[in-house]
This record gives sequence, structure tokens and C-alpha cells, in this order.
Amino acid sequence: MRRQKVSSAVIRRLPRYYRHLIELQKSGMERISSNALGKIMNLTASQIRQDLSCFGEFGQQGYGYNVESLRQEIAEILGMTQGNTAVLIGAGNLGRALIENFQFDRSGFRLLAAFDVDVALVGQTLAGIPVYHVDEMAGYLQEHKADVGVLTVPRSVAANTAERLTLSGVKGLWNFTNVELTVSNPRVVIENVHFADSLLALSYMIGDED
Repeated sequence: MRRQKVSSAVIRRLPRYYRHLIELQKSGMERISSNALGKIMNLTASQIRQDLSCFGEFGQQGYGYNVESLRQEIAEILGMTQGNTAVLIGAGNLGRALIENFQFDRSGFRLLAAFDVDVALVGQTLAGIPVYHVDEMAGYLQEHKADVGVLTVPRSVAANTAERLTLSGVKGLWNFTNVELTVSNPRVVIENVHFADSLLALSYMIGDED
């Protein structure tokens, strides 16, 4: 329902709100006005009020927002309290880096397992996460519900792997393969991550104007 009625721009700002509220909590701040929050986030106060009004009434006139309360509300909106689960496909360099360094739990996800074709990796445990052969994936997902599949496989197998995950019941794909994926189930949400995009944008912004 939120995806249908709320713009993607608002949805993509929500994690920024959450991140800044965490930092405000760490600094000991208990409440903040929309003006002050806007200055921190480089947004107008009216934009903040408009964004939050998409999900309900937050804050009080003359008081502002309770930092902890707003953080909890945004966590709820983002689905961080739903106990989401994930599996990772492709435990090579990038996959291993995500397993060992990315804190899935801070985003409300529990990483269940990883899958790969490399016999040197299969059977290992990386940062507490077991690595299985990719041929075991369908059977594993029949017994262990996974909401999201994290794709860090080579481009050549990206589409096939995405479809296999879709058929196994995942609801979303976090795609690091640098391929714009489509799957047969239109209800599966795909979030494509292109590292080069932000670097190229940076390249443009630091470029000479003359």
C-alpha cells in the first residue's frame, strides 16, 4: 500500500531520516524541530512535514519531534521490526565483504545463509553464516523462508539466479550484479545497486566547467 500511494522520492528519504535520528540520539538530543532537522538534512521544514504526513501525524506544534519516538515510527514504516530474512547468492569477494562487514541486523534483516558454486567455499562458515552449494538453494528455501535474495553473482548467471529465487518465494532482490534485472513475477521488488553510478556522478560534479 505504501509503494502505491507514496512517491519513491519520499521512500528513499526515509532511511536518511532514520540515520540522522540515530545520530541525534547518540548526541543526547531528545527533541528536534522540523526547521532544525531540515538544516541537518539540507531539506526545508515544509518538505519534512510533508514527507512525514504521508504516514500519519508526528510531532507537536511548539514542541517538535521526540527523537526516539520518531526513530521508532520510521523503523516501523520501513519494516525494520518485521523480522525480515535474507539469503546471499555468490560468496566471492563482494559477497564475502557483505557477509563479514555489512550489519544486516541494523536494517532489520537476519542473514540466514549464503550459496556458491566454489567447492572451496561450500561448507565453510563466514562470520557465522553457513555457505551451501547453489544447487541446495531451492530445497533450503522450502524449509527456511527468505524475504530477500542478495545477488552478488557474475553477470552471466544473474538473470537465471534471480528467477530461481523468485520461484522459491523471495519478495525482493538486492542486486549487485550490474545487470538491470527483470523477473516473471511482477510483485517481486528489485533494488539495483550500481557502484559506478555514484562515482560517475561524482566525476561530473568535480569536473571543470570550462
